[in-house]
Amino acid sequence: MANHLPGAAIPWLGKAARKGLNVLCKAVCYGSLALLALIPVSELILSQFNVFVPHSRAFLIHFFLVMVFFAAMFATVSKGHVAIGLAQYVKSERIRRAIELVGVLLVVFLLTILGWNTLPYISIGLQGRTIGPVPTWIFAAAMPLGYFAMAMGFAHGLRSRGKRIAGLAVILLGTAAALPAIAKLIWGANPFDAPEVLWPWMDFLYDTAASMQVPAILLLVAAALAGMPIFAAIGGIATIMLMALGQEPEAFHIPVFDALTSQDLIAIPLFTLTGFFLSESKAGERLVRTFQAFFGRLPGGIVVVAVLISAFFSSFTGASGVTILALGGILYAVFQKNGYRDRAAMGLVTAAGGTGVMFPPSLAIILVFSSSSMILHFMNVPAEHTVIHYFAGAFIPGLILLVATIAVGALLASKSKAAERTSASQTTAASQTTAASQTTSSPKVGPREAFAALRASLLEILLPLLLVAGFFTGRLTLLQASAVSVVYVVIVEVFIKRDIPLRELHKIFAKAIPVVGSVLVILAMASGLSYAFVFSGVPEAFTTWMTGAIREPVVFLLLLNGALLLVGSVVDMFSAIFVLLPLVVPLGYEYGIHPVHLGVIFILNLEAGFLTPPVGINLFLASSRFGLPFMRICSYAIPFFLVRLLVLLLVSYIPWFSTWLPELLRGMGL
Repeated sequence: MANHLPGAAIPWLGKAARKGLNVLCKAVCYGSLALLALIPVSELILSQFNVFVPHSRAFLIHFFLVMVFFAAMFATVSKGHVAIGLAQYVKSERIRRAIELVGVLLVVFLLTILGWNTLPYISIGLQGRTIGPVPTWIFAAAMPLGYFAMAMGFAHGLRSRGKRIAGLAVILLGTAAALPAIAKLIWGANPFDAPEVLWPWMDFLYDTAASMQVPAILLLVAAALAGMPIFAAIGGIATIMLMALGQEPEAFHIPVFDALTSQDLIAIPLFTLTGFFLSESKAGERLVRTFQAFFGRLPGGIVVVAVLISAFFSSFTGASGVTILALGGILYAVFQKNGYRDRAAMGLVTAAGGTGVMFPPSLAIILVFSSSSMILHFMNVPAEHTVIHYFAGAFIPGLILLVATIAVGALLASKSKAAERTSASQTTAASQTTAASQTTSSPKVGPREAFAALRASLLEILLPLLLVAGFFTGRLTLLQASAVSVVYVVIVEVFIKRDIPLRELHKIFAKAIPVVGSVLVILAMASGLSYAFVFSGVPEAFTTWMTGAIREPVVFLLLLNGALLLVGSVVDMFSAIFVLLPLVVPLGYEYGIHPVHLGVIFILNLEAGFLTPPVGINLFLASSRFGLPFMRICSYAIPFFLVRLLVLLLVSYIPWFSTWLPELLRGMGL
């Protein structure tokens, strides 16, 4: 990991200094993530004895803030930030490299401005605020540190010396563009208390932002589509909008700080870490053997095994692609052993993981809930539904999607198995999964072997049951449930099953942190963008225009589904949630659509995006995992994509599926 840490991105530091900085970054990232799990569990245990630790919750959410920005640094140097990347389809290598260079320089420029703009907020906005004896600014300092470190990381990532010099020049240009923030930092609350000689330049910056607002935003949108990291484009657009409105430099960072000091969001990295522990252990093999033993003899039983196991893993990791990489070989080997052909096996393995986003503790549901609530707050509309209601609202549509996926998979599997009796096919994937096939057993096992397999996987099976029972009965908050999941899975996989040696714990953290950082930094930027949207009146104007042009909610839902499917074909789920919800939530409110129903429609559309060319992430990962051409994987996944469209239409136009359980829970006082 030495060359994947922030210190490696600063070549002018001495070797000893770089090593020390790398150790510090490891300690901060790993330590913060560990504390996010240990503090809630400790609180939960101590509360049973009426013992409470002062300020523990305040420290917890500020450790989360620190972890987000340090994890974002990891994502920078490991090139793990979420990006769309349409530039990869440009045939000319020279043009493609030019587009990539412009994108990197834009990122460096924007991150430099964001870094400087954060400092006045810390020095003025957080003045006098403490957590016990500790000043809040100590934690908030991770924000400018993260921005500047990422800017230098992107600049250092340029390959040639000339390009790196250009990167440093852009850092200086970004510093000049941040003059209002620097003036406010030096001369006080009013940046125009600075010497008069600086006033023309500051006026020029604000006037330029106002006059060039639309072209600048279009440039950033184009750069984001081409491959610039989504988080930088979002932050840049929000900053330009607020400057054009004459807002103070730090205005963007007020909602960013508020969003990253919300305790519900802490569940995101903890559930993601739980998923990585499960995927890196042998839990998948144990669960496959168990489900295969009990369902393997049923018609389509192997399909049931594949769908349930994939949904289980992706519900924790928040990324069905991780499921493909972790379980693809094992599940494919099970299909091969039972005589199924590639079309059914690979199509199902590619599609099955996406169903997990509809079930607790789905990262997508948490993000839709938190983003929708934040937008309603900015609209001064009271949020009447909790994350429990969003989980409940997605449950029945999730079951429908699960059953539909199993039905289509079983139909294709039965046809492929019949064809396999007359002609066997050999593929590249077969050689890749030979080792995995040796670990799977025949589904035709006796009761003794079946219960032995159940006993071996019982602790993993109990995990979701315990979490759901604790969460929905109110005994555990979302934060506590996520913390318990991490501690539980570490105890099981490290100390009981011993699948993961204690000395290799850091490797699991190292894999999870860039994923967490890339998602959460987008969420941070999106909170600022939502604030800028609402402050500028864009959603209100768009809503007025839309409701004037389209009066029927039925027509609106049809257009919404079409637009989201189109977006899902080029934008990943997380980016779409953060960017589009600020426009969709106000529209849903005006058309009288239940907020949970709207959120479920949103997630179902974007879940279909996992299987939608040209950037359906599952298609690329399956192509890489099985060593087959991308278009062949696409053809295998088409039946599963079509059934998703049918489920989407069903759920969209029968709101009962999404609203019955949430309203039932509200009636029960939950």
